[in-house]
Amino acid sequence: MTVSNGRQFLSIPGPSTIPDAVLAAMQRPAVDIYSGEMIGITESCLKDLGVIFRTSGRVYIYAANGHGGWEAALSNVLSRGEQVLVLESGRFAVGWGEMARMLGLEVEVLPGGWQRAVDPTALEERLKRDTARTIKAVLVAQIDTASGVVNDIPAIRKALDAARHPALLMVDAVASLACMPFEMDAWGVDVAMSGSQKGLMTPPGLAFVAAGARARKVHETAGLRTLYWDWTFREGEVHYQKYCGTPPEHLLFGLRKALDLLLAEGLDAAIRRHELLAEATRTAVAKWAEGEAIAFNIQRPSERANSVTCVLTPGVDPDPLLAYCRDKCGVVLGVGLGALDGKGFRIAHMGHINAPMLLGTLGAVEIALKTVRIPHGSGGVQAAVDYLAREVAA
Repeated sequence: MTVSNGRQFLSIPGPSTIPDAVLAAMQRPAVDIYSGEMIGITESCLKDLGVIFRTSGRVYIYAANGHGGWEAALSNVLSRGEQVLVLESGRFAVGWGEMARMLGLEVEVLPGGWQRAVDPTALEERLKRDTARTIKAVLVAQIDTASGVVNDIPAIRKALDAARHPALLMVDAVASLACMPFEMDAWGVDVAMSGSQKGLMTPPGLAFVAAGARARKVHETAGLRTLYWDWTFREGEVHYQKYCGTPPEHLLFGLRKALDLLLAEGLDAAIRRHELLAEATRTAVAKWAEGEAIAFNIQRPSERANSVTCVLTPGVDPDPLLAYCRDKCGVVLGVGLGALDGKGFRIAHMGHINAPMLLGTLGAVEIALKTVRIPHGSGGVQAAVDYLAREVAA
């Protein structure tokens, strides 16, 4: 017997749930790619993405996933043999570095870990030792969905400034854009990239790169440029150049509707919604952790992301819980990745999500904890309800 019939809750950290209005916007015929409506959609999406990134710089749209966004960012500002410094705090910045190495760049990883944010002091010390200024870029993920950490981008920028180092600051905002504050220009970010499938509530397949003035200057002499990713080509007057070929029309129809929904809610309101739902999740996990078989992966509360919570199950196999939630309750949770494979699970709270969706997910987890007999403190869902009742005024 199951209670899983009905709409499945996809509670993984990407792709996130797609709003019905976005799906409906994609259910239409293709249009002319050279004139009229398609040009208007491109121009409006580029303009509004600048608003979301909080930048006056240029934004570029790619038919690609986030890994394509990584390559677009690297290839437009770097040359073969140059060095980049990767700031470890989980899986994804390191993955960006692995891509850089395959492109012919020299890659150094500043060791961090999977339970803490990047240490800006360690970064400053490393950059001060680089007296020859061989490090050309610093790569960091604002949120690493494998560990559940959020990194302090303004503090990282201050570390570069304190070291008086000219390296470009390049930020992966895939899991943070529209979920947590991101202020590209105010924080001194030179290159930022993101994807469509998380906070932007659009199917996977679009990557976005935003470039500030310093990055666009360096771009002029970058040796890794190729036609498909090239910013200069995409700045051409002909519309197809914006995509280096046929635009991904139906994804753009969806993106346009998703941006409309997001801007109608208000970016600040969306960020606050994520903060409330994330804290409700953390309140539930804290209650479950009283049983000593559940724990947060990220040790410091201030370093826990508002788009995903990584939960450890020390000494307990999480697979029965994951299977119960999926097969019996219709709730799909994120598995542990990389160093946390088989050591816990992840609860996503990003994009198109509200209180009933989150409380349903938390309720399924609490049922599973009881059913598969994982020791835990009781009342996690009630604690989340009580928190939201206090914070969301009548």
